[in-house]
Amino acid sequence: MAKILIVEDDEKLSNCLVSWLRDRHYIVEAVVSGRQALEMLKRYEYDAIILDLLLPEVSGEDVCRLHRAEGGTTPILMLTGKGGLNDKEFGLDSGADDYLTKPFEFREMGARVRALLRRPRISNPSTLKFGDVELDTIAHRITKAGKEVTMQPMEYALVEFFLRHPGRVFSMESLLSRVWEADAEPSYDSIYTCIKRIRRKLDDKGKPSIIRTLYGVGYRLNCDAS
Repeated sequence: MAKILIVEDDEKLSNCLVSWLRDRHYIVEAVVSGRQALEMLKRYEYDAIILDLLLPEVSGEDVCRLHRAEGGTTPILMLTGKGGLNDKEFGLDSGADDYLTKPFEFREMGARVRALLRRPRISNPSTLKFGDVELDTIAHRITKAGKEVTMQPMEYALVEFFLRHPGRVFSMESLLSRVWEADAEPSYDSIYTCIKRIRRKLDDKGKPSIIRTLYGVGYRLNCDAS
């Protein structure tokens, strides 16, 4: 489940984008200024950014340039009401990966976002497997030994995140920044409870848990359980 940051000062458009993308199972956060965007990018990690060019306080161009200058590699789709070739070059030269002129069809925007997410920076197969657990990112469905397992949204997001990063250890802070939305006000107890529910649904009795706890460090997908 990809996490997307929308930076758009048109409240109506921003709300529509958030709703449309969430309906398609993305984790979405939205801010209205370039300054807020830079603050969010310092605190959280995203899989893609939808960035308006004309923003209050700090322009979209400057957000893009500063993010790239600090080593940020998150794919950026630049939005603007300008359609001239010079304006497109202006946006792309600042470090954006793609450019979309307003007004646009949401289906086109969605296709461009999916294209950005398929780039080498992110491994984004449609089916993720680990042992007898299989996650279909298109159908938004998890099965174990061929039987569908009902998951709450954050349980699904956390399982997908671990399956996309096998062997890597993630601290509580990393999981909060990568999987939870900033305005969800999660806590360490939220992670603990969510992982407990996942284990109850996916673990095999008498065998190692699918998610291993490294005390004082964090959690990782347990290769011994596959």
